[in-house]
Amino acid sequence: MTTSPAKAVDRQLPSEEARELLSLTRDLVQRELQPRAAQDEAAGRFPREVFRTLGEAGLLSLPYEERYGGGDQPYEVYLQVLEELAAGWLAVGLGVSVHTLSCHALATFGTEEQRDRWLPGMLSGEQLGAYCLSEPQSGSDAAALRTRADLDGEEYVVSGTKAWITHGGRADFYSALVRTGEEGARGISCLLVPGDQPGLSAAPPEQKMGMKSSPTAQLHFDGARVSRDRLVGAEGQGFQIALAALDSGRLGIAACATGVAQAALDLAVDYARTRRQFGRPIADFQGLSFMLADMATQIEAGRSLYLSAARRRDAGLAFSKEAAMAKLFCTDAAMRVTTDAVQVLGGYGYTQDFPAERFMREAKVLQIVEGTNQIQRLVIGRHLTKG
Repeated sequence: MTTSPAKAVDRQLPSEEARELLSLTRDLVQRELQPRAAQDEAAGRFPREVFRTLGEAGLLSLPYEERYGGGDQPYEVYLQVLEELAAGWLAVGLGVSVHTLSCHALATFGTEEQRDRWLPGMLSGEQLGAYCLSEPQSGSDAAALRTRADLDGEEYVVSGTKAWITHGGRADFYSALVRTGEEGARGISCLLVPGDQPGLSAAPPEQKMGMKSSPTAQLHFDGARVSRDRLVGAEGQGFQIALAALDSGRLGIAACATGVAQAALDLAVDYARTRRQFGRPIADFQGLSFMLADMATQIEAGRSLYLSAARRRDAGLAFSKEAAMAKLFCTDAAMRVTTDAVQVLGGYGYTQDFPAERFMREAKVLQIVEGTNQIQRLVIGRHLTKG
């Protein structure tokens, strides 16, 4: 059984350039992502060449300055591009989000010399980044990280293990949060580590229930000697850098979740129109049409929420609370919508003949990455009750 192409989302975009970017993205999704997503996911193949194609199209560097090779696009536009990519293939959409997150530290806290030296290569599309914060014993409590970097002359000697690293072992550079000082948040610093750094190795990728085309692995630092000039920001500023990056990264996850949910809705609507029971399309039955209506409403609400937060970011306003709200709502909505999509398809939804079951497996991880949704509730609550 086949489905027809999804109808394009009706978007309010701020410029003609933005409309052209979204059109380019949809074209790339239809040509390069959708035809291979299911097969590559089943085989666990990492689509490295797809990221080069996106880089050549300028889609790996959208929110960064043009002088460094970026697209100079507002987050409002970047996130909608991300949503379209995730709707086509979450491993790619999330990969672009992680790459963008990995560039954030240098782009925001690096010196002019550091940005001139390294950022153009990071934004060119030839390099793919990874973000290294979590460890086996410090996930939600990121300030408890133990990977140690001790200064020895003009080099940091780094030892420890990072966990749950998207693109681990495949990235060309890592934005790594390490301990250079005392216990707690004030002793953390950020290093830009080359992917081929001697003393750095990756464990075999984790065997996950979804997102099999996106490698997730532990990274081991065994006395890796990283040049002192690769320190981003000041010593002890790493936790601040990490939190700033996570606020933006959470918006990326919200956009990805909305994309997966939209893909699931499109599939469910098309199936409901074409599947006939009792002599008519099942979409005509009120119980099912109400499910579709609820799915669509949750998606529109989530999209509005992440775009509102993005516009605050673009205006230079505080957006940490709004980013947490967007991540929380959009990922919970994606879980509900994808589960309902499986139900709409009935027995077919539980088979690999349709991508509904893959969407549901993919949605689950979005409630966990970039801070679990329980952490998002803590963040929101603290914003509401602080003096």
